[in-house]
Amino acid sequence: MHDRRLTLIAAGLLIVGAVLQGCAAGPTASPSSTPGGGLEPATLTLWHNYGTEANAVATENLVKAFEAKYPGVKIEVVSQPADNYFDLLQAAAISRTGPDLATQWTGLFDLKYQSYLQPLNDLVPLAELKKLKGIEYSSLNFKPDDGVLVVPLEVQFYNGFYNKDLFTKAGLDPEKFPTTWDELFAASKKLKDAGITPFVYGTGGQALGGGFYPWYDVSYLMMGIPPADWKKLYTGELAWTDPSVKAQFDKWVSLFTQGYTNQDVLTNSTSIAQFEAGEAAMTMEGTWQIAEFQKELGDKVGVFLPPFVDQPLKGVVEYSGDGFAMTTYSQHKTQAAAFLAFLASDEAQPIVAASGLIPAKEGFGTDSRMAKDLLAFAAEKGFTRYPMIDNVIQPEVGDAGTKVLNAAFGGSMSVADALKNMQETLMALPADRRGSEYK
Repeated sequence: MHDRRLTLIAAGLLIVGAVLQGCAAGPTASPSSTPGGGLEPATLTLWHNYGTEANAVATENLVKAFEAKYPGVKIEVVSQPADNYFDLLQAAAISRTGPDLATQWTGLFDLKYQSYLQPLNDLVPLAELKKLKGIEYSSLNFKPDDGVLVVPLEVQFYNGFYNKDLFTKAGLDPEKFPTTWDELFAASKKLKDAGITPFVYGTGGQALGGGFYPWYDVSYLMMGIPPADWKKLYTGELAWTDPSVKAQFDKWVSLFTQGYTNQDVLTNSTSIAQFEAGEAAMTMEGTWQIAEFQKELGDKVGVFLPPFVDQPLKGVVEYSGDGFAMTTYSQHKTQAAAFLAFLASDEAQPIVAASGLIPAKEGFGTDSRMAKDLLAFAAEKGFTRYPMIDNVIQPEVGDAGTKVLNAAFGGSMSVADALKNMQETLMALPADRRGSEYK
């Protein structure tokens, strides 16, 4: 995702030992010998927050393939609203009335909700889990041997999409996308002068809140520092209010103030439709949107990495951002574990790829033109791979940022006040939530 995020109910994190103790009594995943495909019959529930995007298609197709493999097991797929998905999931965990399986974002989102996520090391073959890209970000302490919590569904990118025909109409070379702030502002001016809105912002394909989701952009705003130094934003060694950080956000906000975006960025719910209709040249999304844009726009749509840097961009967000987890209170752990093992198997990867996503397992690729273009940045052009920044900062800071950065971009709050709010949110957390270990 995912995704990818939301205003979440504040919840105290349980220490890892308590979680493991509470989950130790769960059954193993050795399937019973039955005529129904090797598993005892059962009906499971799976929740996701994918809407109708490619991830939802992949989920439906994976469930169908699993049910064909194990005829006695049925999985009821429930599409939950994206804007309060984790609120619903957490409330259901408290009452133990939630699903057996659930979409979960990786990184620190896992650790925030680990109290109801079942560690999988004794249920799903760890050797297979370790073949999934980014599995460390799906694990306790970011270490798979300590306990994998989520089986990644795909490799995701944060990226932009652009309309090549509109670039050509504005006198821009559609095959030479800008690589710096200066080039981006120059291209945006040409588009605007040609009567074309350069960027459209809105709720987007994932509809993660009332406004646009700023962390797609922020991941690239912070590429002036190497990935390892992003942890300084977690510890507070690099303050959100640092002048170097503020300078980046000031430039970003000027996209709006100079008229290079739609002016209803805080209320627009039709950004996807506007981009598909050719009403704007660029939009910020991610790989979950590739299949739809390819279908609607064909060869006229391309992918880009936001060049929010003073020197030519050399970084790309390439990360296993979402997947599926088992709840600690599931009454069908054996069957749920079998589904997660299926998700991690070689058999599942072509299903993921056929749905328009990039498989997470090593050795599996994609036929998607735009996905191949994105993969080439790191694999062929030497770009540094970055995680999604919202997955490696405290969720509380992410929640605060989603609110105040929207406001700053849309002109209803100053950049200085927005960053101050985020820094104060960080410093209000317990000291051990800002330490050398991710918690």
